Amino acid sequence: MAYERKPRRRSSEKGHTALGMNAPSKGTRRPPGMRTRQNGVAAVEFGLVALLFFTLLFSIIDWSYLFFANLSMQHAVREGARYAVTGRSDLSPVPGDRCAAARQQIREQSMGMYDRSLSTTTFKTIDSAGNIVTLGSGSCYGANQLIIVQVDSKVAALTPFVRPFFSATAGEYRFSVSATMKNEAFP
Repeated sequence: MAYERKPRRRSSEKGHTALGMNAPSKGTRRPPGMRTRQNGVAAVEFGLVALLFFTLLFSIIDWSYLFFANLSMQHAVREGARYAVTGRSDLSPVPGDRCAAARQQIREQSMGMYDRSLSTTTFKTIDSAGNIVTLGSGSCYGANQLIIVQVDSKVAALTPFVRPFFSATAGEYRFSVSATMKNEAFP
């Protein structure tokens, strides 16, 4: 068996430099001491990105819930004021109490937010001197008079990410919604 000589590579072929010296190709293995330690890097990167992602996601959900509570109560107050100006009291647990009937209408229209947000309802009117006067229970004032229905609510944030924004109110979002309408000319 004769010894065959391998043909020489040209300098333009892979694995050679312009000076004709051998350079390590991309496929060569490094010695064990020089290997890069990449084990677990993907898990660490996922952990960092997931923390940021879920913080942002739950913050968006929490802010959406707070705005939903505000808009739901605004709708309920508007419907309660519309009911109050008609002079009807058939929804009231106490016969003849128009304010309680309007409060019940607000409770029904709030999609459960009235009781969940520990709301308080105030009925006011404007007297002849132009002052805002709080009404007692049962009256909701007379025909052709202005009535102001105001609900003060507080809703706790769902997640701890948003609570620091409401640190002055113990982590609760407090808001007030109102509607002003003129009573109809009921008998």
